[in-house]
Amino acid sequence: MAAVVPKPPRPKKEPQPLVIPKNAAEDQRLKLDRLMKNVDKPVPIPDGPKEWVLRPPPEFVRDVMGSSAGAGSGEFHVYRHLRRREYQRQEYLDKLTEKKALDEDFQKKLEENKVMAEQRTAKRRKKRQKMKEKKQMTKKAKAEQKSKDENSDEASSEEPSEEEPEDNEIDDVDCGEHDGGDDDAERPSFVMGGR
Repeated sequence: MAAVVPKPPRPKKEPQPLVIPKNAAEDQRLKLDRLMKNVDKPVPIPDGPKEWVLRPPPEFVRDVMGSSAGAGSGEFHVYRHLRRREYQRQEYLDKLTEKKALDEDFQKKLEENKVMAEQRTAKRRKKRQKMKEKKQMTKKAKAEQKSKDENSDEASSEEPSEEEPEDNEIDDVDCGEHDGGDDDAERPSFVMGGR
C-alpha cells in the first residue's frame, strides 16, 4: 500500500469588497485595476468581427420548384428564403467588386505619388549636384587665383620695383574691387545704409 502524502493547503485569497460601479468610467477603472493587479497574466484580446463569407452553392439541389400549378402553401416560404439568400449573395458580390475597385484605385494613386516623389527628388538631387559643382568650381578658381597671386608676388619680390603706398582703406560708399582680386564671394553686391 502506497503512502498518501497530504497536499499543502491552498493559500486563501484576500476577501475583496464588493464594489458596484455607478457609471461607465468607474466600471472601466475597476476592470483596469483588476488587470493591473496581476501584470504577468496575459490579457485576452478578442478578434474583430469576422467578415461574412458567401456560402458555397449546394452541389445537388433536391427540391427544385417547377412551373407547374398546384404548389402548396409552404412553397412560398421556401421561395422567399431562396430569394433572400440570392439577394444577399448579389449584394455581397457587389460590395466585393466595389472594394476591389477602391483597392486598385488606392494602389494606383500610391504608385502615382511614388513616381511624383521620385521625380521631385531627382530634380532636387540634380539641383544640389549643380550647386555642389558650382561651389567646387569657385573654390578651384580661388585656389588658382591665390596661386597666381603668390607667383606674381614671388616674381615681384625678385625684381626691384617701386614701393606701393599701403593706403588700402575702403570708403563706406565705394564698394569697388579691392586688393586687385575679382573674387565674387568677398565683394558685396549692394551697400546697406550707404549714403
